[in-house]
Amino acid sequence: MRIAELWRFPVKSLQGERLGTAELGPLGLRGDRQWALFDLDTGFGLTARRVPDLLFAGARIRDGGVEVILPDGTVTADDAAISRWLGRPVALRPTAPSVAPTIEAPDDDEESGGWHPFQGGARTFHDNGQARVTLVSTGTLGSWDRRRFRVNVVLDGVGEDDLVGSRARLGAALLDVWGPVPRCVMVTRPQPGAIGRDTGVLKTIHRKRGGLLAVAATVLVPGTVTVGDELVRAGD
Repeated sequence: MRIAELWRFPVKSLQGERLGTAELGPLGLRGDRQWALFDLDTGFGLTARRVPDLLFAGARIRDGGVEVILPDGTVTADDAAISRWLGRPVALRPTAPSVAPTIEAPDDDEESGGWHPFQGGARTFHDNGQARVTLVSTGTLGSWDRRRFRVNVVLDGVGEDDLVGSRARLGAALLDVWGPVPRCVMVTRPQPGAIGRDTGVLKTIHRKRGGLLAVAATVLVPGTVTVGDELVRAGD
């Protein structure tokens, strides 16, 4: 399999930016999930599971900082402007170096409307501290739009599930592919680009794949990755 697309999502739950080349380090793609919007009334980081409108804004890194692109095209990093758009007081915050952030998550029964705080991985806003890089193949996606799944690496081919439990070289980096990625209601949400609400996506993933789609990895050896680079099981 070879890299077909590289994606970085600077702000949790916002749209990301497509890259031609990226640096993989201990935290994953440089700049990935390094900021989040925090609700100033609750103190919790927001996700599109709670606030689906987040998926209609985007984020990009410029000059070491982050810019938010609102649905009307406004580019800003101003908390007041973002708060006016969301209709609630929020603050755009970077990760802390040693504190795992507190994010809101739904109860096990997502239809109940109940929510509780949980702590993700320290130093990034990934839900799981081990899921530093996520990968999925075009063979697994089939006709589904890859943007529903917010993965970092889209691979041209098929076979990422077979890498679980092994190490793999991707460009100049070495990955430990440790497990599959469980999926939630996020994959059913509407998004820009004519991606409509589709509850059948999650139902199909549960029925055919046990609720899992894509694989997650940690970075053992940092390095540069570029679209077109081959993914090879270490030792092959």
